[in-house]
Amino acid sequence: MSFRRRLTLACAAAVAVAVVLAAALTYWFVRDTLRGQIDDSLRNARAFSVAVSPSGADRFEGIAQAGVRLESSSPLEGPVPFVQALAPGGRIEVPPGEKPVTLLGERVLKQVASGEREPFFAEVERAGAHLRVYTAPTPGGGALQVARPLNEVDGTLATLRAGLAVIVLLGVGAALALARLATRTAVRPVAELTGAAEHVARTSDLTRRIERAGDDELSRLAGAFNTMLEALEASRRAQRRLVADASHELRTPLTSLRTNMEVLARGGLSPGDHERLRADVIAQLEELTLLVSDLVDLAREDEPVSEREPLRLDELVAAAVERAARHAPAVRFSADLEPVVVDGVRSRLDRAVANLLDNATKYGGGAVEVTLRGGDLVVRDHGPGIADEDLPFVFDRFYRAPSARGRPGSGLGLAIVRQAAEAHGGTVDAARAPDGGAVLRMALSSSS
Repeated sequence: MSFRRRLTLACAAAVAVAVVLAAALTYWFVRDTLRGQIDDSLRNARAFSVAVSPSGADRFEGIAQAGVRLESSSPLEGPVPFVQALAPGGRIEVPPGEKPVTLLGERVLKQVASGEREPFFAEVERAGAHLRVYTAPTPGGGALQVARPLNEVDGTLATLRAGLAVIVLLGVGAALALARLATRTAVRPVAELTGAAEHVARTSDLTRRIERAGDDELSRLAGAFNTMLEALEASRRAQRRLVADASHELRTPLTSLRTNMEVLARGGLSPGDHERLRADVIAQLEELTLLVSDLVDLAREDEPVSEREPLRLDELVAAAVERAARHAPAVRFSADLEPVVVDGVRSRLDRAVANLLDNATKYGGGAVEVTLRGGDLVVRDHGPGIADEDLPFVFDRFYRAPSARGRPGSGLGLAIVRQAAEAHGGTVDAARAPDGGAVLRMALSSSS
């Protein structure tokens, strides 16, 4: 069963239950009102009969003289109450011309007359007639029983039941029709979302979007779906760009490495040329290994930063500076590090700091200054600096300034720095130092 059909049936069922409950309450209220009117008439008939002739055998003679004697062909038919009494002597008395009728039994009359039982109403079936009977004591130790047929009430209630049944059927039918119309409008955004998802799954077209109107739950769902498609589209573009850039960057070292290997395979080289070519192959392999490692790191661009831990950024930077000083003994490093704790992944931050220091080592001009204040890491060198036209692009993948293209490197180091910083909720920027050199900054949020 489709979601729309389930929703239609649920709405129709809710309306149907409401209609049935309303019909039941209406029927109960009308029946109670009619029964209340009958009961009031029986109480009034009992009070009138006692008031006309409060005691003695002439009780019903007084009623007859007052003009309330039954005039119907049967004492249990018509709207006029039927009355019979239990005299104090135990004799059943009825109006002149009538005969006693056993309604609830003589024992019940005696119990009410003696006070053993309170006055009460009851319903009985006699001679095919439905009767409402009221039994109450009378002054002097007797009891009076007043009865009235419920033909009018039963007929009215039967008509009411038929009318309410028709109303319920019409209400349920109308509920189904209205629920179908309402759910068609309500489910339309879900149908559009389903169609868009199926279109994307079938065609891999991530440019499809859903129009968003309003601010309800379905509109927010459509907005979330559009955001997801945008993220997937951006991820696919990044993947394609990475593959294209990687294939371009890998082609050159692989071609050079293949050429050198073929020359070595042919032989006929002098020992000196052979040694130089072998060293060149090893250097190219190291460069290729570094490039592959950088590409692997960049491939983690959309990978969420997991397994974070509080770590001392100043200690991590100090260790990185010490390693850089060992690898580049000709460069003078000075560090001014303020203790700070950040939440992050140690390996990724360590790689980012190492890349900043490696970049400064290549272009540092013999001196590199490292400063850490409140999560802001600044690496300043004293080299030629960065041209103004290159500043916006130094953190892009594979970007290398014209002045740096003759130096070793792949142009991925600073891109990895930006990736690591953004994955930790930080930022990076580059600037020219006032007195020469470049200033690279990585800003992270400290946790202390």
